[in-house]
Amino acid sequence: METPQTGYKVKSYHTPVKRYCQTLDLRDSPELIAEYRKRHSQKEIWTEVLTGIREVGILEMEIYILGTRLFMIVETPIDFDWETAMARLNTLPRQQEWEEYMSIFQQVIPGMSSAEKWKPMERMFHLYNI
Repeated sequence: METPQTGYKVKSYHTPVKRYCQTLDLRDSPELIAEYRKRHSQKEIWTEVLTGIREVGILEMEIYILGTRLFMIVETPIDFDWETAMARLNTLPRQQEWEEYMSIFQQVIPGMSSAEKWKPMERMFHLYNI
């Protein structure tokens, strides 16, 4: 079983990919955080949202949590354009409804799109094996 202590497996692609890292804060309420976790479970997440994420070209998406802080990693093909993909995602079935519903749990202004809520993080260090 994968855990924070044992690490998480990463899918390998036969082509280079690029990674986006973003953050967002949840409201400081154990009940809301528990419900947010539940709504992102495989059993509860809306199929249309998952389909839309794939449809705009996202290969992998992971969300990590520590307290109220969320950290999202998105992997895409090299030629992926974030702004174009997010504009398209915002028009897909149930996406705006999902974002409005998720805003109940998040420290955001209702009506914000996913691209407006999640803030890009700057990579300040990396170590690669050569």
